[in-house]
Formats: sequence, structure tokens, C-alpha cells
Amino acid sequence: MKKIRLSNKIYSIKEAKILSKKRLPRLVFDFIDGASGDEKLSEINSSALDQIRLEPRVLRNVEKRSLKKKIFNFEFDYPFGFAPMGMTNLSWPGADTMLAKESVRNNIPTCVSMASTTTLEKMYELSEGLSWMQLYIFQDENFVMELLERAEKTGYKVLILTVDVPVLSRRTRDDKNGFSYPFKIGTKQFLDFAFHPLWSISTLISGIPKPMNYVTAKSGDGIFKRKESRGRTDWETLKRIRNKWKGKLIVKGVMSVDDALKIKDLGADAIQVSNHGGRQLDSAMAAINMLPLIRESIGKDFPIIFDSGIRSGSDIVRALAFGANYAMIGRPLMYAMGADGANGLRRIVEIIKEETSTTLGLVGLTDINDVSKEIIAEKFSTETIY
Repeated sequence: MKKIRLSNKIYSIKEAKILSKKRLPRLVFDFIDGASGDEKLSEINSSALDQIRLEPRVLRNVEKRSLKKKIFNFEFDYPFGFAPMGMTNLSWPGADTMLAKESVRNNIPTCVSMASTTTLEKMYELSEGLSWMQLYIFQDENFVMELLERAEKTGYKVLILTVDVPVLSRRTRDDKNGFSYPFKIGTKQFLDFAFHPLWSISTLISGIPKPMNYVTAKSGDGIFKRKESRGRTDWETLKRIRNKWKGKLIVKGVMSVDDALKIKDLGADAIQVSNHGGRQLDSAMAAINMLPLIRESIGKDFPIIFDSGIRSGSDIVRALAFGANYAMIGRPLMYAMGADGANGLRRIVEIIKEETSTTLGLVGLTDINDVSKEIIAEKFSTETIY
């Protein structure tokens, strides 16, 4: 009997999430799916996007539609990329490679976390130069500067400085499951892995995921301390990074108009409006709520990237209508790979592409670059969700 691919059971991000929950150890799934505090902000991010109502238009020729989107001096085939995610190989062995290859197939960027389980050099090679580099500022700034030098030498043109984790927020599910890095395996974790043999055996064969940018560094102790404070990061830090990095600089985790204006003034090339997918300040606003306010404050021409709460192609169009130039997707990719590896990832990307194209046509447009606030339903205003 021919084996049925699990990816054939994926019809939306919701199905991918359900399947990944079955296939992954609870400790791993909860690390991917969890958020900070009471976890409500993760849900609020998505529900706030869902509240945005678009106006369908009819009797327009929308037979041929283009999703090509340009940001900086790069033209991508689709208006979304892969957000930086640490330790992605936890979702399934080889996940980093899957993301890199899928970015090549679709001509979209994949953002490489400094806590990636594959070196930044290898990711750049696998993605054929479509990688963007992400980093935090830890206590050992020499290590950070070494990573910048490695990225520049490798050929990276875009750096994402994530600034919304001065301290790591408490994540209840991780604490409950005993999730930590370096990993500590007790009886509870052992039983969790034992009840998920496919993931466990595959992971053992492939090798326990390690933060390879740390392991291969000349400075530092080679250990990724997940809960290490980043509290020293300040405006002077941003200035040092801006002076050091000659490529494009995106500052990620911006949820304040005042911060956005100052970041722009200090020479960043773009900001990423994001509340870390609800994984940091649990009492923050939904990211989409802040997007139009920040857009209005920094002007129409300054690039804004958006993430947090995107769960469909329609959400991507909504974010663009609210002022974003480009979108990034995170958790849905991890759900997809947890559900069915590379096949699951490809399936989810195809679904998102189709949903984006369909939404574009139904609002009467043929070019994703024509999306604006004009497609928002007339009786709906951005003030509705504030």
C-alpha cells in the first residue's frame, strides 16, 4: 500500500500545527508554540489581524497577478520571507537546510539566527546568497563583532539586529517541561522523547542540535546561554553596530513610535515592527496595532518589515495594507516541518503563496505593490483595533 504523505493532510497552518503537535515531543512543540506570561498576546496578534476587513472588488481583470516585491535593492518573487528562528533543527532534523532550499526555490530571503543549528557560512551557501544575518547583543560583545566580521566575509548584505529581548521573558510551558539549553534530560524528558520515537531516532541519527555559530567561534566559550542577559544593549550599542556594519541594517522588535524615529535617525535602513510573536512583553499591544502608527510617524518611504501573528496569505496582504513593505513568517514554518519535514514546509509555503495571490485578486488588484489602505473596507478604520 502506498504511504500517504502527511503533507497531503495539510490544508492550512492550523492543520500543520495539529499534526506537528502529534509528531513532536511535548517539550519541543511547546518551545515552538509557546509564548510569554499567560500566552494571550500570541492569540491577540492573530485575532487583531483577523479583525481587519478588506473590501472585495468586482469586474476587474485580475487573471494575471504578480507577487514580486522589492525591498532595498533586492527583488523577491513573493512579499514574505522566513523570519530568524533559533535552534530550528529541533522542529525536525535538517530544518535549516529545508528553509535554505525553500528560499532558493521561491527566491525569498531566509533569516539566519545567531543561534542557528547550522553555521552562517553554510546557510549562505545552501541559500545561494539569499540569507540575511540576525543577532542579539550579549555580554561578550567581542563575540558579536566576530560574527559580524564572519558575515561580511561570507557575503551577507543584510543584518537584523533584534533588540526586544534585553531580558528573556518567562515562558511557562518551557519551565513546566524543563526546557533549557544546554539540554538537561531527566526522567520526564526521557519519557517524552520515548513516546515520540520517530523524532527521537531521527534526531539521534542526525546529531543533537547545537548552536553552531557559537561552537565555531574563536571568541567566547562556545556555549549558547539562552537566559543570558542582553540588558546592556542601548543606543550606543546601536551606534557601534551601525559603524561596524556596512551593509543594510534592520532593527527588529520595534513597538514604539519614539523608538522608531530614533532608530531611523541613527542610520538604520529599516525597522521590523514585531512583538516577538508574543514571546516577550505579554502585556504589549498586538504588533499590527502599532504598524500604522509607526508608518505615519516615519514617513511613507522608510522600509518597514512586519511579523507577529501572520497565519495566512490574507494576513500578509493585511499587513501590507497597514503600511508594511514586507512580511516575515516564523511559527507556521516550524509547525510545517514538525508535521512533515521538507514536504510539510513546501506545502505550507505553497498554501501561503496561493492565499496571498487569491486575496490580491479578490480585492481587485493584479500587483502586490499596489496594495494600500485603499483596500481596507470603507466602514473599517485603523482606529478600530487600537
